[in-house]
Amino acid sequence: MRCLLDSNAVIHVWQGWTGFGRALEDALVDPSNTVYMSSVSAAELAIKISSGKLEPPPRPMPEVIELLNWVELPFTVKHAERMYQLPDVHKDPFDRMIIAQALTEGLPVVTTDRIFAAYGIQVIQGRADLQVASGR
Repeated sequence: MRCLLDSNAVIHVWQGWTGFGRALEDALVDPSNTVYMSSVSAAELAIKISSGKLEPPPRPMPEVIELLNWVELPFTVKHAERMYQLPDVHKDPFDRMIIAQALTEGLPVVTTDRIFAAYGIQVIQGRADLQVASGR
């Protein structure tokens, strides 16, 4: 399995896997899977931590990524260009950047946010055991 984590999925992992089913928890740490964490999520979470809206992770973000065997996915110009083509479903810029990455890289997104499926991407629901919803 290859997947991209939405920022809310990263927060769930930091907070002790709250809201995830056991199969999804296992999949996110299985070394045979490639789990991507976007640099966009790192920026969004850093903003929330610095503003006091979120507690920092138990370890520095790069250490958490390495410990869980995740792969950092940088936000590139080709991802930004994909944003031009996104429908005007909602305005959250961080979500829109992650959606553009998912579409460009052909990755399903692990999220508890139901709006992602409206963009026509494959979504792995974070609150159920590997329940996959496809958009449109």
